[in-house]
Amino acid sequence: MSSLFDPIKIGDIALANRIVMAPLTRNRAIEGNRPGPMTVEYYRQRASAGLIIAEASQISPMAQGYLDTPGIYSPEQVAGWRQVTDAVHAAGGKIVLQLWHVGRISHSSLLPDGAAPVSSTSKRPEAMTFTREGFSPVSTPRALRDDEIPSLIDDYRRAARNAIAAGFDGVEVHSANSYLLDQFLRDSVNDRNGPYGGSIANRARLLLEVMQAIADEIGAGRTGVRLSPMTTFSDTPLDSDPQALFSYVVDQLAPLGLAYLHVIEGETGGARIPPNAKPFDYEALHQHFPGAWMVNNGFSRGEALETVAAGKADLIAFGRPFISNPDLVRRLRDDAPLNEMQADKLYGGGAEGYIDYPTLAD
Repeated sequence: MSSLFDPIKIGDIALANRIVMAPLTRNRAIEGNRPGPMTVEYYRQRASAGLIIAEASQISPMAQGYLDTPGIYSPEQVAGWRQVTDAVHAAGGKIVLQLWHVGRISHSSLLPDGAAPVSSTSKRPEAMTFTREGFSPVSTPRALRDDEIPSLIDDYRRAARNAIAAGFDGVEVHSANSYLLDQFLRDSVNDRNGPYGGSIANRARLLLEVMQAIADEIGAGRTGVRLSPMTTFSDTPLDSDPQALFSYVVDQLAPLGLAYLHVIEGETGGARIPPNAKPFDYEALHQHFPGAWMVNNGFSRGEALETVAAGKADLIAFGRPFISNPDLVRRLRDDAPLNEMQADKLYGGGAEGYIDYPTLAD
């Protein structure tokens, strides 16, 4: 039986343990949407995780959806992230970057020249985003034209190349939580015709083309992807047949030889088995994916230990516990109490509630 604390190799990346720091948006990027000195310290403090998935970072100026989130498209952003990866590696950790395009979950004030957000659709969700005016309703999007898709895929490819140049051990493609790639996957959002709309195969085409492009660019063994089959985050209804959709997606991803697949079980930030939801067979997907299987969403210490020991997952990703417990790995190993999180310091601000949480050693 494997233990949560055993080493593992995922693709080309060797990890000291199976505890993953999930990507966590903290809205503390500095001028130019780049990570600053506090972000370097934040990730350095958490380098005992087997793997850190750094916060979602936009692949282009048009990909941004929230105030003060970092990017990975400019030389200045690459240089800023290089300081982060150097610090994590010096502390013995491994770190990948989550590549992000928010699609319609954005506001024109955050986009170049006040542009409309882009999506698979022109339908606006009843969702909010974080702007200089505080939380604001998202702007009405426009549907991407088919002839714009190749440029979008190139943005993903370039972002992956930049991540490697910044010293990351790999990348995770964000295809979850109702952002752009998820907006193409779901028939509840994707109302287009042509090669990227209609059938499951067409709706999955963009994600699969993005994954192939990135695998070709940096190697499949340094590439992962995140999915959330059952989330309704940001006013995004479930697909009419999530099991069929995501079974197809995983079957098509399997031959690529990806390092891992990261699955959010249930409602993002909510119940792993949402009330009144149809059952979803995650294990059926797991059986069709040959790479490392990572699960996420509110796992307790006991659940994490049991899940890995039973072979139901190779890695467990923890989100909010890592915010308030930089030494979460030690606390899980020792079954030590956890610090309480300061919820009012999650998004934006300074060091308080970011890099001032005490460790057990403190």
